[in-house]
Amino acid sequence: MNILERYHAMEYGPAPEARNEADAWLAARDFGKALFIGGEWKAAAGGKTFDTSEPSSGKLLAKVSDAGVADVDAAVSAATKALAKWSARSGYSRAKVLYAIGRAMQRHQRLFAVLESIDNGKPIRESRDIDVPLAIRHFIHHAGWAQALDKDFPDHKGVGVVGQIIPWNFPLLMLAWKIAPALAAGCTVVLKPAEFTPLTAILFAEICERSGVPKGVVNIVQGGPEAGVAIVNHPGIQKIAFTGSSEVGKIIRKATAGSGKKLSLELGGKSAFVVFEDADLDSAVEGLVDGIWFNQGQVCCAGSRLLVQEGIADAFIAKVKTRMSRLRVGSPLDKNTDIGPLVDLTQLDRVKGLVAEGAKQGAVCWQPDVALPSSGYYHLPTLATGVAPANILAQEEVFGPVLATMTFRNTEEAIELANNTRYGLAASVWSENVNLALHVAPQLKAGVVWVNGTNMFDAACGFGGYRESGFGREGGREGMFEYLLAKLPLGPVIKPATASAQAIEQTEGDAIDRTAKLFIGGKQVRPDGNYSLAIATAKGKLAGEVGLGSRKDIRDAVAAARACKAWPEATAYNRSQVLYYLAENLSGRADEFAARLTELTGAAIKAAREEVELSIERLFLYAGLADKFEGRVHQPPARAVTLALHEPVGVVGIVAPDNAPLLGLISLVAPALAMGNTVIAVPSEKYPLLATDLYQVIEYSDVPDGAINIVTGRTAELTGVLAKHDDVDGLWVFADAETCAKAEADSIGNLKRVWTGQGRSLDWASGDASGDAFLRRAVEVKNVWVPYGD
Repeated sequence: MNILERYHAMEYGPAPEARNEADAWLAARDFGKALFIGGEWKAAAGGKTFDTSEPSSGKLLAKVSDAGVADVDAAVSAATKALAKWSARSGYSRAKVLYAIGRAMQRHQRLFAVLESIDNGKPIRESRDIDVPLAIRHFIHHAGWAQALDKDFPDHKGVGVVGQIIPWNFPLLMLAWKIAPALAAGCTVVLKPAEFTPLTAILFAEICERSGVPKGVVNIVQGGPEAGVAIVNHPGIQKIAFTGSSEVGKIIRKATAGSGKKLSLELGGKSAFVVFEDADLDSAVEGLVDGIWFNQGQVCCAGSRLLVQEGIADAFIAKVKTRMSRLRVGSPLDKNTDIGPLVDLTQLDRVKGLVAEGAKQGAVCWQPDVALPSSGYYHLPTLATGVAPANILAQEEVFGPVLATMTFRNTEEAIELANNTRYGLAASVWSENVNLALHVAPQLKAGVVWVNGTNMFDAACGFGGYRESGFGREGGREGMFEYLLAKLPLGPVIKPATASAQAIEQTEGDAIDRTAKLFIGGKQVRPDGNYSLAIATAKGKLAGEVGLGSRKDIRDAVAAARACKAWPEATAYNRSQVLYYLAENLSGRADEFAARLTELTGAAIKAAREEVELSIERLFLYAGLADKFEGRVHQPPARAVTLALHEPVGVVGIVAPDNAPLLGLISLVAPALAMGNTVIAVPSEKYPLLATDLYQVIEYSDVPDGAINIVTGRTAELTGVLAKHDDVDGLWVFADAETCAKAEADSIGNLKRVWTGQGRSLDWASGDASGDAFLRRAVEVKNVWVPYGD
């Protein structure tokens, strides 16, 4: 046999990673005392354990302590006790601890990698070369944030004790994403790993012991749903950070409603992988392999929906099938393995069931002729073609090595198909025309968009989703805000609105009806129910009547806001000009509005004039910031730049308070408009005539129809309608505590971004009731990765 013949005959041989160190670690540890609480190793108070098994064989790895309510109580108590000293440390002192953790992990990174592959089933190349190095990067990166905290985040403080719940697909990396920013912010932590994959979290706790982490700062409780529920519901926890399924995320959103807990959710996805006809097809195929078969497809941002342009579809699918046939399925500890086992038998059964249902709904499911190992939870890579947009494989997160394929004819159809999902975590766009790629990226409803690449992550760049993929960001500057509280000037407790027992005194005058209507789509319209609400002056006399808005009126307002394209598509400079003009026109009627304030609220004329002037000043402020509150360009340690773009949240419902009824309304509406959102405002129930007086100001200030919609009526009722409306993207509520809590609980339909005052108003005259803290709530941050070089 000559050299050429030997070259063609070459086959991969086994290349196993040694596991003796990991086995020795497993043998030496008492997993019956695997809870790390207050710096000590403890057994579960109830004595329960659970099994963790090796996905590649099904063999038992360890029986691990199963935490219950008492154990979570103990962990929260330890974290609370440690909080004061840890948060009082200098940023430099906390930075040294974070750096020490990162360096200690570097010294043991091969052990981390092998344990991760044994416990999770992911190929060793992925855990060794991606997961562990990136986890280390997060701790070292956030050491810098700890030291820069006072300078970069003035007037912010750590949120307190944080409860963190992480999934089984990236056990160590998710731990790092959660713990590193929390410690940098001065928070203490109670973290629950997934019960399928507890091992690297236990090793990490050992690292904390050796790295100078004070007792109680990091607490790790292994366990199942009971421990997770106890963390979510614990009154001693000030923030919940959760990564997992959208279904569980909704349960957590509802459970924390009204509790005052800060919440960030990184949930499921159904990411589009869009290939245009001018793409480098071979590179796109390799990107697709990384996008969907990385970690067996058990990735929330997996490119599980392939959208390929019709002209190249056949050629591209042929290349994909050829590449799939060469994927190696086998032991996760073999360095040649591309696809390892799924994490557990239940996950394998779920994936098989979804594939079967997809085929039943018309998809053609193809798999390569590759032998599977005789044991373990393996599933062949699967390509589904002929997939209709409504097919279960196109709509549901499979969380396995299954790719659903659809075709498109032009750019508009590609964008429409990509956005045809309730999720919005990530997307990938492939085109040699960078102009085309950067034209498409901002139009995709996804928190992360990769151009000619996929699954690129870095600690300096935010990661997180839109829609039912959750809210909040992990990593970078955006991720630090999730563990910090801004200084906001709290105002009085808001009392629930009650019908006045005192009859409103009718006034004599002309009989011409001056009942104020609603303002929807740029027009003054009568309420659908044709009911009105009498409004009293400060002296109990009839000041006028306003329309009593209903569910139908809110629906009409949302439709008008959604149909308004001129405002979100306007340049920031154009929006600033309109807001300046709005302020100018309000200024021209300042005396009229001051008189109305005095009439309705009984405020002295001087105080009323000050409120009007402050309202004008707020409009000027946000007009000036409209083209200045911009995104950033991150430079990760890769041949790429990441554009952190500020995009409007979308349609935002705003429920304004009774105190400072004009200033409070303007202070909420103006930042939302400045960032390009369209608004449905529910003004003060007690003093709505101040909002209805604004109609004419809006009408002659060049505000596009539908950009501002105002629906007067009962605050609690209208808030509930806005919260349940799945075409509302954000909701800001300053009302009584019960209405705020209900708004949060009712928002789970589409997991809209909800900001409430938790039953408190703000001191709207304070400078702290304006500025960046409000603008941050008015934007989504989309991170667009643009690689460069050959």
